[in-house]
Amino acid sequence: MRQIGVGIIGTGWCGGIRAQTCAASPLVESLHLAEIRPERLAEVAGATSARTAVTDYRELVANPEIEALVISATPETTHYPMTRECLAAGKHVFLEKPLALTLAEADELVATARERKLKFTIGYSQRFNPKFAYVRKSIRDGSIGRPVSALVSRHITRNLGKKISGRIKLSPAAMEATHDLDFVLWCLEPSRPVRVYSQNNFGAMQEASGAPIPDTQWITVTMDSGVSFVIGAGWSLPPGYPNFSTTWIEFVGTDGAVMVDDSHRDVVLNTMHQGMVLPMSTMPGEAVEHTYAGPMAAETIHFLEAVAFDRPVLVTPEHARMVMEVYVAADLSAERNEPVALPLTEAKKVRAVA
Repeated sequence: MRQIGVGIIGTGWCGGIRAQTCAASPLVESLHLAEIRPERLAEVAGATSARTAVTDYRELVANPEIEALVISATPETTHYPMTRECLAAGKHVFLEKPLALTLAEADELVATARERKLKFTIGYSQRFNPKFAYVRKSIRDGSIGRPVSALVSRHITRNLGKKISGRIKLSPAAMEATHDLDFVLWCLEPSRPVRVYSQNNFGAMQEASGAPIPDTQWITVTMDSGVSFVIGAGWSLPPGYPNFSTTWIEFVGTDGAVMVDDSHRDVVLNTMHQGMVLPMSTMPGEAVEHTYAGPMAAETIHFLEAVAFDRPVLVTPEHARMVMEVYVAADLSAERNEPVALPLTEAKKVRAVA
């Protein structure tokens, strides 16, 4: 079995999960960490027995022992420059979403990875949720016939919404609906999106911050096959169990339908001290003693296997670029209050990301 050296850039919530997963994997020969907060760096390095723990990620990029890098850094403005450096250094890269902040940046990263024959994938963790995988299976094996329409509604708590929207000006489409856009487009391959219409809804987030931050964003996408689907994403649920996420999925076909309740109400803990909480209800998941509840650990292992065994990645950067174009179009549609045709023209690309 071939083992590899792996580096983690950014060891916050998601980066910490990636680091713990890598530390436990027999595919990882050595683990290396970069984190700008010394106290967090020391905490994760101690928990994972990392060989290297530094505050400057460039030390990992220059380290010849490292073959693959996981970029879990925030804010999202760091994604493009860090990924560009890592790919230029010949490293395989796993990048948390978003792929980039502009389509031009995304195109450059995709082209570089392709030219250098490097593994490059984006963190769309919900593909590794067994319920989501079952929906795709039901479509691909013909169980529900020819797909006709789909609906996905996802909501998270406003404390997490404030955290996300406070560090960078990105919409619910770019930061929440992006997971479900990826999922539905994956299910409908090889069809491609041709038209997007979106609306923002304002309420608690705008009132609390004084900034034009929507509570929810609804996106309608039409495919070249004639299928249309709707994605709703919100981040203004009242504070509750930390980082709670709830999702409902409907896929309707000519011969049937598949519906998934991923609302995380199946396990309830009710105590005198905390009241009622919903454990294991975050999108990334969480460690539960000897096991891991959620998709992020399996997603991380998939990337390690892709590098170690030279297998294809499940989320290609080309697909992630298509997802990005859809949510860029959604933001443009919400701003202009009209449908937007795909692919985006150069003029619309500039307007959309201005």
